[in-house]
Amino acid sequence: MLENSAEEPFTEYGYLARSIEVPEDRSFIRFNLDPAARWHDGEPVTPEDVVWTFETLVSQGAPLYRQYYANVTKVEKTGEHQVSFTFDGGNNLELPLILGQLIVLPQHYYENVPFDQTSLKPPLGSGPYKIKSFEAGRFVEYERVEDYWGADIPVNRGRNNFDTIRYDYYRDRDVMLEAFKSGEFDFFVENSSKRWATGYDIPQIADGRIIKEEIPNHSSSRMQGYAFNTRKDIFKDPRVREAIGYAFDFEWMNRNLFYGQYQRIDSYFSGSETFAARELPDEMELAILEPLRGQVPEQVFTEVYEPPVTDGSGSNRQGLRNGLRLLKEAGYELVDGVMTNKDTGNRLDFEYLYIDPSSERIAAPFAQALEKMGVKMTLRRVDTSQYIERMDNFDFDMSTAVWGQSLSPGNEQREFWGTAAADQNGSRNVVGIKDPAIDAIIEKIIAADSAEELAAACRALDRVLIWQYFTVPQFYNEVDRIARWAYLERPETVPLRGLDTSSWWYDEEKAGQIKGR
Repeated sequence: MLENSAEEPFTEYGYLARSIEVPEDRSFIRFNLDPAARWHDGEPVTPEDVVWTFETLVSQGAPLYRQYYANVTKVEKTGEHQVSFTFDGGNNLELPLILGQLIVLPQHYYENVPFDQTSLKPPLGSGPYKIKSFEAGRFVEYERVEDYWGADIPVNRGRNNFDTIRYDYYRDRDVMLEAFKSGEFDFFVENSSKRWATGYDIPQIADGRIIKEEIPNHSSSRMQGYAFNTRKDIFKDPRVREAIGYAFDFEWMNRNLFYGQYQRIDSYFSGSETFAARELPDEMELAILEPLRGQVPEQVFTEVYEPPVTDGSGSNRQGLRNGLRLLKEAGYELVDGVMTNKDTGNRLDFEYLYIDPSSERIAAPFAQALEKMGVKMTLRRVDTSQYIERMDNFDFDMSTAVWGQSLSPGNEQREFWGTAAADQNGSRNVVGIKDPAIDAIIEKIIAADSAEELAAACRALDRVLIWQYFTVPQFYNEVDRIARWAYLERPETVPLRGLDTSSWWYDEEKAGQIKGR
């Protein structure tokens, strides 16, 4: 109903809603819908649509909605163009803003289309584009709506400049890059350091027909890492998880595999100067952490986390020794070269689940290092549908997980790390964390009523998560690596949130010159 600002951390402007009403105590929010808002079939967007959308997402949607909107007690139509949300009286100060992010669905459309069943029938929307054509698994093409009701509202000025937008699907990103070079499509986001370093020495870039650029992205921080499924007995001991992390030789990988393009992740808010815990806790953090002393790792109070560092030579002897020491403390011993639990006789074997073939390039050296410790990590690549099914049902040992953080963390932390989400299939608490101390800190984040309190609570959460070794942190890049044909133009100023292709445009004269060569 509202639109996020591309330039401000957590500010929203009117979109479907012409105005909003929020009392000083933030006990409710009222959205006054724009009477001009229309679905693509001409029907008006109504308060009934908003009520139905909210109730349907909470009851039938992904688990995140139940966590995200847990503090909403009632939603109702309160005027011809007005809908109101009432809150439970808690301190969820960002709730009015996250309700503004609600994507409204057309109730009348879903009277004939089951919401909980997949379909190849194009959905009905109210935005600037609608589906023109598609072929499942190959492409989808959108066309601009000529009589779009919101074309002139302030948040849309200068945006939505293309008549058609087409997305082509490729099974192989190397093939995809070659198709881009030959002009099959116009814009490519590169996710491989190797391709970025070696795959773009081509005439089209040398003569300026294709522009290769790195665009700074300050939109969010994140954790990306090898996530342990702590529901499995093998990973319940944090010493085992820490030991496995010692086998990950980032410095060697960055030198030999990544062309020096990455930085090591050392925080659940990597890339953030505000939320990452890179100094000992200050007074505000201690006010949050001291009541939890004895429930959280003692290092939270005494040390700043730093991931293991090697010399990059590939001889990670000290790291492996540290790992072996921790496994011994956890009750393991080497039996005929195999790491074995002394009490149960079970081997320390587990499976790494992945879908992207490029993941194997990184995971294979990791597995080889673990093998030197007597630990067997089997690499298991599956197709996308099987991967989603297994991850949704927490049927995995280890997999790469990414938790993207917003510029203003809040309610989503319940879905990431909260106890209530741990047993909800499909939730983003893939690690399976059930920790009352973490739950308490999450509520501090949600209730923070100043930027300082929010930052302190996020740093406290960061410390408690990182010192329990729920993941083996991987790496990140602070830029978006893109290549675009030069007839695609973009504003010179890059917004805080990074790439915003909705503000790009197509230069027909330049396209004619380039395609005429």
